[in-house]
Amino acid sequence: MAEPVVRPGVTEPAQPVPSQPVPSQPVSSQPAPSPRALAVVPDPSTRSAEVRILNAVQSAIATPAVVGVARGMSLFGEHAAGWLALGLVGAAVDRDRRRDWLGAAAGVAAAHGASIAVKRVVRRRRPDDPSVRVLVGTPSRLSFPSAHATSTTAAAVLYGGLLARPLVPVLVPPMALSRLVLGVHFPSDVLVGSALGAGVASGVRAWLRRRAGAR
Repeated sequence: MAEPVVRPGVTEPAQPVPSQPVPSQPVSSQPAPSPRALAVVPDPSTRSAEVRILNAVQSAIATPAVVGVARGMSLFGEHAAGWLALGLVGAAVDRDRRRDWLGAAAGVAAAHGASIAVKRVVRRRRPDDPSVRVLVGTPSRLSFPSAHATSTTAAAVLYGGLLARPLVPVLVPPMALSRLVLGVHFPSDVLVGSALGAGVASGVRAWLRRRAGAR
C-alpha cells in the first residue's frame, strides 16, 4: 500500500471524531435534605449521663397529654407568676394572716431572684443534644438552676407552712419532672433549684415565725 505523501508546510485537516451519546441522569423528585437532616447525631454511648436521663424520661412519658400538662405548668411557673398570684390570693382571703401571706409571697419572689442571680453567674446552657426534644419555648438560654423548681419549692415550703399541709411532695416532683419532659433542663438543674428554693424558704419561714412570736 502506498504511503501518504507528506508535503512540508501543509497540515492535513483533522478527521472528525464521532460523538458518543451522553446518558441522561434521572431527575430525583425528592427534595434536598435540610441542614438539620444532615447533622451528625452523636453515638448514644458518648452522651452524658444527664442527657441519657432526659432521653429515658422523654421516651417513657412524653406523650401528647403529658406534654400538654407540662406546658401548662411551665406557663404557670414562668417568672414565679402563678405562685406569687396564689400568695396574693391567700393574703386577700386570710385577712388575719395577711402579713404572713405577703411575707411568704415575698419569700417566693426572693427565691426566684436568687435562682436568676445564680444563672447569670454560672451561665450553663440548656440541653442542646440532638437527641433531646425541646418542647416549649424559654425566655432565656441559661439553665442552671431551674427557676421553676426553685420558686415551686419555695412556694410549697412557705404556703404549706401557712396552711399546715405537706405541699412539698405534692408540688415539687411534678414541676421538676415537667422540666425534664419538656427538654429544657438537666436533672441537676432541677435538683439544685429545689435545694435553693428550700434554703431560701426555710430562712424566710424562720423569720416569719420570729415575727409572729414577737407580736
